[in-house]
Amino acid sequence: MIVNEIFFSIQGESTHAGRPCGFVRLAHCNLRCEWCDTEYAFEEGREMALEEIVCELERYPTDLIEVTGGEPLLQSDVLKLITCLLDAQKTVLVETGGSLSVGQVDRRARLIYDIKCPGSGMSERNCWENLALLKDTDEIKFVVKSREDYEWARDRIKEWDLTSRHTVLFSPAWGRLKPSELAEWVLQDGLPVRVQVQLHKYLWGPDARGV
Repeated sequence: MIVNEIFFSIQGESTHAGRPCGFVRLAHCNLRCEWCDTEYAFEEGREMALEEIVCELERYPTDLIEVTGGEPLLQSDVLKLITCLLDAQKTVLVETGGSLSVGQVDRRARLIYDIKCPGSGMSERNCWENLALLKDTDEIKFVVKSREDYEWARDRIKEWDLTSRHTVLFSPAWGRLKPSELAEWVLQDGLPVRVQVQLHKYLWGPDARGV
C-alpha cells in the first residue's frame, strides 16, 4: 500500500472524538472536494507492506485505529489491512468519501461514511447504493459549507430516513462556516444529529500534520 502517514493522536471526529487513536492515512484520492484539508495526501506517500503498517500501529497504546485517506478504498489491499487489525482485536474505523462501494469492507469495521454536499463540488459522485449496505454501527457524516449545504443535507436525512438507524454527524467546513451558525440551524429544526467540530484542529491548529 502507498501510505501517506501513520501517527498517534486524539480522535477529532465521530462518536469516538476525544479518544486516543492510531491513524493510518493512505495516499491518493479520486475526489477533489473544494474544502479538502488533506491535499498533501493526493500524491505524497511511500510503499509499505501490510506487516510494516501493523507493526508500526502496534507501537501505540490504543485499541482504536482509524484507516483514512485520501480515499482508503482506492487501494484494494486495504481490505486485508482492515481484517488483520480486526483479527488483532482492534476497533477499526474506516473513513470513506462515499464514492466507492463499501460492499467488500469487513463487516466488523465501523464506517465513517462521508456524504458529499453540493458545496464540496463532488455531490454527483455520491454512491447512493452504499446506503443499503451500511450497518447500524456505521456513522454518516455531512461536511456543511453553507446554508444551502445544510438544507440539502437535512433533506437527504429525511429522504433516506438516515437517523432511524445511524448516528448522523454534521461538521462545519473549517474556515467556511461558523460552528455556532450550524448549531443554530440544527436547533431551529430540531434535527436528531450530532454537531461536531474537528477537535484536533482546535488542539494543534489547522495546518498541523500527524494529528
